[in-house]
Amino acid sequence: MARILGVDIPRNKIMKIAIRSLYGVGPKISEEVLGKAGIELDRNSNDLTEEEAQQIRQILETEYTVEGDLRREVGLNIKRLKDLGCYRGIRHRKNLPVRGQRTSTNARTRKGKAVAIAGKKSVKSMK
Repeated sequence: MARILGVDIPRNKIMKIAIRSLYGVGPKISEEVLGKAGIELDRNSNDLTEEEAQQIRQILETEYTVEGDLRREVGLNIKRLKDLGCYRGIRHRKNLPVRGQRTSTNARTRKGKAVAIAGKKSVKSMK
């Protein structure tokens, strides 16, 4: 099993899919990197030699922002928005959707599990 940028590449997958397990590497970047390294896209990840893994590692480090650097950059961008106190920063702070989605019905993933309002049904009208 090859280890690239601190992440184990999955076994028994074709390389263009296996390399996507790295944070910041999607379909486009995976094909570009494998093309520059001269590795076939349909090749199995088990057949990867150490020299080829080193080549992929070098290309990713020099030409792309991936893994820890990208995570740090995204985190700093969100922190900057929070510190500025702009609308997007406030939405990040409150754990609400940032990009204009509705919150009255959906947004359960972002807002968390629904919490029942205590005592709502037990309120009885007096005559």
